[in-house]
Amino acid sequence: MESFVDAAGNEVSRTKCEIYTRVMGYYRPVTQFNNGKKSEFYTRTCFEGNTVSA
Repeated sequence: MESFVDAAGNEVSRTKCEIYTRVMGYYRPVTQFNNGKKSEFYTRTCFEGNTVSA
């Protein structure tokens, strides 16, 4: 477990969370990306597609 400092200045213990993303048909952890790919991943924006109503 790793320790972090929250907004109030208290030290709290948390389990490190691994982020996976789908790349070329399979899932890879973001920690294994090179610096350029990490930068591109973190600048992505999520969006909802247009819903078509009849």
